[in-house]
Amino acid sequence: MSVRGQWATVLAVVGILCAGVAVWMVLSPARRSVGVGTRAPEFEAVDLRTGEPVMFERRTGHVTLLNVWATWCTPCETEMPSMERLLGLLGDSGLQVIAVSVDVGSGDDVHDWVEERGLTFDVWHDPGGEIQRTYRTTGVPESFVIDHHGVIMRRVIGPKEWDHPSEVTLLRRLLAAAEDGGGSDRD
Repeated sequence: MSVRGQWATVLAVVGILCAGVAVWMVLSPARRSVGVGTRAPEFEAVDLRTGEPVMFERRTGHVTLLNVWATWCTPCETEMPSMERLLGLLGDSGLQVIAVSVDVGSGDDVHDWVEERGLTFDVWHDPGGEIQRTYRTTGVPESFVIDHHGVIMRRVIGPKEWDHPSEVTLLRRLLAAAEDGGGSDRD
């Protein structure tokens, strides 16, 4: 083989390797961007009320406020009452509130913390922090508003007053769309 032929082979191999890396970066779940307009990734945690493993799947037909938090986080504690009030306002309309604790260790301390504050929304425990890696969070609290098609409509870094009229209006619009459109693009 001539020198020119060898260089052509080397360039072809390098091109194939680069294309393979590009495809991996685009298709790898760990590399996908998570943000507004993207599908909410699935993850597993433990439901603190039942002690059973639960899987967060794209909840077609439901609007969900997904919150990542920890008991040691003062801003997390500050926003929890507004999440409880929000559930009181919109829970009957179909809003789901799921708060996922990333506290390390057993869920007993997290369960006690939740009980002491009288929180009634779903609280899950993910001591390994899978949700933080999957959703590429920057810290706690961090929240995601997910529409009835499983698409992230809003990402909030830091605490939020969830029962503020602007938040309630947004969520009411999403709930109305779920009721009107109801269907799924996922099956």
